[in-house]
Amino acid sequence: MRIVISAWIFLALCSFSAAFDPLDPTGNITIRWDIMSWTADGYVASVTMNNFQMYRHIQAPGWTLGWTWAKKEVIWSMVGAQTTEQGDCSKFKANVPHCCKKTPTVVDLLPGVPYNQQFSNCCKGGVVAAWGQDPSAAVSAFQVSVGMAGTSNKTVKLPKNFTLLGPGPGYTCGPARVVPPTTFLTPDRRRKTQALMTWNVTCTYSRFLASKHPSCCVSFSSFYNETITACPTCACGCENKNKCVKSDSKLLSVVGVNTPKKDNSPLLQCTRHMCPIRVHWHVKQNYKDYWRAKVAITNFNYRMNYTQWTLVVQHPNLNNVTQVFSFNYKPLVPYGSINDTGMFYGMKFFNDLLMEAGPTGNVQSEVLLQKDQNTFTFKQGWAFPRKVYFNGEECMLPPPESYPFLPNSARKTLAGPLTLLVSLVMFLFF
Repeated sequence: MRIVISAWIFLALCSFSAAFDPLDPTGNITIRWDIMSWTADGYVASVTMNNFQMYRHIQAPGWTLGWTWAKKEVIWSMVGAQTTEQGDCSKFKANVPHCCKKTPTVVDLLPGVPYNQQFSNCCKGGVVAAWGQDPSAAVSAFQVSVGMAGTSNKTVKLPKNFTLLGPGPGYTCGPARVVPPTTFLTPDRRRKTQALMTWNVTCTYSRFLASKHPSCCVSFSSFYNETITACPTCACGCENKNKCVKSDSKLLSVVGVNTPKKDNSPLLQCTRHMCPIRVHWHVKQNYKDYWRAKVAITNFNYRMNYTQWTLVVQHPNLNNVTQVFSFNYKPLVPYGSINDTGMFYGMKFFNDLLMEAGPTGNVQSEVLLQKDQNTFTFKQGWAFPRKVYFNGEECMLPPPESYPFLPNSARKTLAGPLTLLVSLVMFLFF
């Protein structure tokens, strides 16, 4: 009996740790159902999806939400979203429901749908921004009219077995729980109304459920050493090694080669690491009171461009960022007193879209940081990040022993003609 209990506790702890993100400990997606009115055989509900994750967003082709009805409910109509299948509605003669499936699957509508099909915060193709990046865009919503259901708080049965794809696997949703009804302000903000009934569903993300391999890797270089530390070999797995294409392949000139597949299978450029994304961190320059690093993100996937991308870096000197030149920057302080993590993301209409692999498939910026003379050093790889995340996925770093090392003969200022020449070469080519 003790063995069974111990095994159960171990599995529970493993599942919890798999979904726990130390850089965003409270991050989740909360789906709120508000019953706004009762109908003859059911209710009309407003369903709102809030992304409370600081740096993980839902990118194209967007979210997919599913659940299982508790009884024999049907969906009469929807505004701002649609089900992917109607199901068997043959028993209905006059009014045919929008969906009769026991397990409906719902997706967002695309931008530009007719006005009478729109709902507030809908119709973005399922793309939802991260809360830390843009709170106003970190929400998606739709309205659903449910029939053959309960018509009061006592007779309504909550849906169960919620699933969320964002857009791929990785999210685990808990059971629906009744909470105090949501309150709303009228447009003139002088009167409060409230929902007739409200329940919440909380979904958390686990990178172990999303993929068995990382989806990005990190490489390093510096002005004080000619060594360029490349991404580890097969950092993202080499399953696609036989399907990759070289950068000069004639296949890339074929019309439609960049069109995404339904299964989102990548078309990767042939590299040692075989990652869709590489993040390069270059220690560029050393000054008396400051030092400068250059960050470059390169896309090696010919079938994917990344909208509203995010890059999270953990480094002890991020507590004193002086200037970020071409990216937006926001400190992430999940534990209050520890300020060593920051989020970089693109400037709107400038570089918030990382294009597919090719000449334009990269974005870059420089970061100026002020030194803390008590901790600053170029020794033992101190100038390189401890952790790097792209779009919420942790990237594989090279082994520490391969980092560019500081030559023993280097002076503290590390300034001179050779230094400037190496910096110039690194700037031009990396």
